[in-house]
Order: sequence, then C-alpha cells, then structure tokens
Amino acid sequence: MYMLLRPTTKRQLTVLLLLLFSLCLGILVCDRITLSRTARAESRGRAQDNAQHDRVSADLRERMRGARGGDANGRDDDDSGDRVTVILQLNDKMSNELNALLKRNGVHVRKEFKNFDSVEVELPASAVEELAAFDEVSYVSLDRETQTMHSSQVETTTGTYSVRTQIRSDGTTYTLDGTGIGMAVIDSGIDANYGAFKGAKYASTNASRVIVSKDFTGETVVSDLYGHGTHVAAAAAGNNYSSLYQDGGIAPGVKLISLRVLNSQGTGKVSNLLSALDWVMTNRATYNIRVVNMSLGTPAIDSYKNDPLCKAVRRLVNAGVVVVAAAGNHGKNANNQKVYGMIHSPGNEPSAITVGATNTFETEERGDDKVATYSSRGPTRSFWTDAAGVKHYDNQIKPDLVAPGNKLSYGRGGNPNRLAQEHPNVDQSIAGIPLMTLSGTSVASPIVAGAAALLLQANPKLTPNMVKMILQYTAQPLAGFSMFEQGAGQLNVEGAVRLAKLVRQDLPATPALGAPLLTTTIFPVAETTIIGKYAPIYGKFPWSKGVILNYGYATGTNLISKYQKMYGLGVLMSDGVLISDGVLMSDTTMMSDGVLVSSKIMTSSGGAMGNGSIFLASGVLMSDGVLMSDGQVLGDGVLMSDGVLMSDGVLMGDTTFASSLFVLVCGEDSNCTQ
Repeated sequence: MYMLLRPTTKRQLTVLLLLLFSLCLGILVCDRITLSRTARAESRGRAQDNAQHDRVSADLRERMRGARGGDANGRDDDDSGDRVTVILQLNDKMSNELNALLKRNGVHVRKEFKNFDSVEVELPASAVEELAAFDEVSYVSLDRETQTMHSSQVETTTGTYSVRTQIRSDGTTYTLDGTGIGMAVIDSGIDANYGAFKGAKYASTNASRVIVSKDFTGETVVSDLYGHGTHVAAAAAGNNYSSLYQDGGIAPGVKLISLRVLNSQGTGKVSNLLSALDWVMTNRATYNIRVVNMSLGTPAIDSYKNDPLCKAVRRLVNAGVVVVAAAGNHGKNANNQKVYGMIHSPGNEPSAITVGATNTFETEERGDDKVATYSSRGPTRSFWTDAAGVKHYDNQIKPDLVAPGNKLSYGRGGNPNRLAQEHPNVDQSIAGIPLMTLSGTSVASPIVAGAAALLLQANPKLTPNMVKMILQYTAQPLAGFSMFEQGAGQLNVEGAVRLAKLVRQDLPATPALGAPLLTTTIFPVAETTIIGKYAPIYGKFPWSKGVILNYGYATGTNLISKYQKMYGLGVLMSDGVLISDGVLMSDTTMMSDGVLVSSKIMTSSGGAMGNGSIFLASGVLMSDGVLMSDGQVLGDGVLMSDGVLMSDGVLMGDTTFASSLFVLVCGEDSNCTQ
C-alpha cells in the first residue's frame, strides 16, 4: 500500500524535495547505464535484443534438457553432472555476480577471445540458464566441432595464367602472384618444408614462404599431421615447382601464415577457430594479413547475428581483411537428391565470401563446367528464436560464387598425413613428387582466396566489399544452375584482375555516394577469353555484371562506374537494400541511381545475371522460416519438393543441424565417399 505524503511545514517540504532529487538522480544514472549498454549492443549488430530473443543456442538447449546431476544453481563440486563447453559472448563488462559464477567450483574459464568479447567456459549444463540470464551476456552456444570440407590445370581454366605478367604505367613489367600479401590459412597446419612453398614460382630464393606457424589445438605441434592444410595452402599459393605436373596455386608469391586449428584427426572446436581469428585480429598489421582462408566449418545453427564465428569474421572484415569460407559438402542426400539449406558456419556470415565447388571435368575450357553435386546450396537456414519460441531463419542467398573443386591435385605434405593413410586412393604422387587428389569446397575456397590476393596486389586500396563485388561482377554464370547453387557464378580471375586495376586508388577515406569509381570512363569489355600456356583459345564467356544481395541481386554498370556506400568498411554488401511487403528496393543513401535491385532468385541461362528463369520469389525467403509450396504452408522448417517450387530437390531446415560434416576424397561426383 502506498501513501501520498503531504508536507505541512517548510522543513518537511525541503526533505521531500531532497528525497525526490535523489530518487531522480538515481533513475538518471541507471538510465545512463542502460542506454550505454543498449548503444553498445546495437553498435554490434544486436537489434534482436529488443525482441527478447532466446540467448541460448538450440543445440545447447537440447543438451540442457537431457542434463543429469548438479543442483539448480549449477553447483556440481564433484563434476558428476552433464558438463558442457560453451562460447559465452558478452555485450558489456562482466558484473561482479557473473565473475562469481565463473569462479565457482565446477566452472572453468578455459580461453578468452579479447578481440571478440567472448570466452570459452566449461560448466554443468544445469548452470547454463543462470549464465544466460545476466544482462551482460549476449549469447551462449556450444563449442561445436569443426571439420574439414575438402588439381587439374586450374591456373589456365580460371584465367589466372592470362594475367601473370602485368605492365606498370611506366612500361615496366611485374609478375602478379600475390607478392607482398599475407594470407592466413586456418586449417590443420602447413608442411613448411613442402617444395611448393620454397620461394615464389618466379623468384630465385629457396626460403619457405610459411613465415608463421602456430597451434591452437593443444597438441603443441605446428606441422600438418592430417595433410589437409598443406593441400589447401598449395591450392591457394603453391609455386608449381614441378615441371612434370601442373600443381601450381593461384597466388604463388604470398606469405603464408599457418594457424593450426584441426588436430591430427582432422577435427577441432569452435574455440580453436576463435583463438586463431583472435590472433589474426591482433597481428594482421604485423604480417600484412589481407586474406584469411577457412576450408572448414561447423553446422550453422545460430543466426549469423549470434554465431560467435560469424561475429568474429565480421569484425575482421570490418577491419579490412578478406575472409573466404567453404560452403560445405552437403549438396545431396543419401538418395542423390539435391539438398538445399545446408551452408555451414562461418559460410553463413554475410560479410564472408562463401565458395561452392564446380566440376571442370579436367578440361581447361569452361563450356562443360557444372556445379558439383556435393557443393552445399543455400539458402542459409541458421536462425534465432524469439520469446514466444518462434524461429526466425536467416534465409540468405549463399554461396557468393563457385570455383573449381573437383579432382584437384595439389600438395601431399605432412607427416604422417593421416588423410592419405585413411584414403590411399587420394595419393597421386608422380615421379617422386608427393601429390594428393581431393574434391570439395575445401579446395575451391583457397582458389578464391588466392584470387583475392592477386586483386589486392594489383590494387592494394580495395576494401573486402570491393573484392567481393569484383569477383561477383566478373564471374561466369553457369547455365542451368540457380543462385542457391552458384551465387553470381564461377570465378573468373582474368576479368577480376582487369576490373580491379581500373578501380581508383586515390579515393578519399569516405568517398561520396556516386563518385567516379574507375580511372576511365570507358567500361571494360564484360567478357573473358580463356587462353592457355601455349596460346590455344578455349572460348569466351560473359560476366555476370551483377552482385548477390541477402535476398536478391543487383545489376547495372553503375555498380562499377560509381562508388556505392556498401563498398566501405563496417557495412555489408546488402546494406542499401530495403524490404517492403516482400519486395526489395534500393536505399538511395547507400546505392546510387542506375543500380537495379531485383527480388527474384534466378536460374541462369548462361548470360548476364538476371537472364534465365525464376527459381523462387524472394518473398518466400522473407517469411521467417515459413515456406510456401503450392499454396500450402509448412511451418516445421522442412520443405519436401512437390514439383512446384523446388522440383529438383529437398530443402533441409532446422531438423538437420545435428548432422556431421564429411570430406569428399573421391574424384567423380557419382563416386564420392563419405
């Protein structure tokens, strides 16, 4: 019961006013603290905080429901209960109460990721709910397992060979091979003594280009015991030291930084990967790390807005580092049906360049190239859950582009190389030169990473978003494949380098929207002719002349002739796109005139982006996980094909997040082993 006190004397009035002043001051102070926390959270892209989203990941909730032992407060002194290792993300400084919880018996803080406001914590599952209840806790998710996602003459078929020799403005020439660029390969380690890393292809030095090797697995070794990382690094940066076999990588002049997060069995944890990304964030300037390649991943359960890997990738991209990630190898099920919605984390992060795989059928011409059947397709099916328990799916178009990834022969390094031991058929050593032949998006990803290094050597002023735009704008759309399968199309190094060199290097720090982007008013010819080492011509193909956005695409020559605000640091390529009643529209504060934004997902006819047939309307993707099929609503996140929307496959939704990744080690699509 509350009583209204009425002052009857001057002294009582003074006391009452002082009390009211103190109360108001306290409220103002509390409001300032609350506003400060809210501002910090919003600045980190946590708009869904206001929607009271569930701060515990779905798979962790499953573990909690099955937890045994421990009391309600998580006090489990004898560690007899079901224990979990989680990634704890913070949006503010830890309170004394949270610190006290983390110091309890049975609770162990294992790692701190300083650049990402996150820590790795082991604790009883029964204590997770209490942990997530603190205001400064942003999200809690399992420390999931990460695994690998596994050359013909890629140097020619990608157009890389055509751009090796470049001419400066003064008439002198130089070799475009990634010289001066640091590339972090986050994988199972790199065999620094492997011949493909001894000096650059065009240099006389024999020193290893692996300049840093660090281990984050706890095995306290830096060499490649599994063999995957050496193969991946050779695809990106091998120097083709063999005159008997075409085993050269895309950027054989880069400096390699080997960050080992996969152990001798080829597996790791999210916490290992976060530690490596944290190290890159701290040391990127020291080693001029401009590109990161991750040919690995984990099931994408949490929305990219909550996923700790995605948020770490975003921080790196915002700092000027191009991050390339494999899409995954879950493009078909056991019945060889196409599967949709299986892009893995961190490939579901919008700022990453997510790469699918193509099958070139071991030819240098590109007319027969197809998306590999195993390459994971979009849309992204990671989600967040609101207070009512409703799942909201990200449903973004991924991958961003595709690159050769089938039956590619590169370095067989490592000792003992468990991958080759377990799968002897991958050993393709020739005349004593140790090689392996692997297939998968793991091999396609470093090819794109190598291409990014070439663009940055040709034009060091490019931002990560500019690199992404150029790679997509010049990509080759493959006929018969939708944007969920190929993004903008197949990598075209020749066209990308040609366009990158035309982008101005004298742009101000904050260019005006619509400012001239190129050094010329004459547009580059939007087609590429592939030419081999001995000058045979393998044919022409058109560029896509467009970019993929979250739920649609944009086309128009103004994408390259005028500066778009979405090319800057701290923004996404999809910024500048508004959604109204299921229709995509351009925001003229982020995109200039002359850019056409479309709300359709297309199946390409092989011409420029937008040519072909409609695969799906974007409005279907924007329906918060409810997918429409022949007028019927399916709310469980799984759409089985009925011959209407997705007549050639199955869309796997939220029921698939527990599935494990697999590595394709075979050569033929129809012969792939798991």
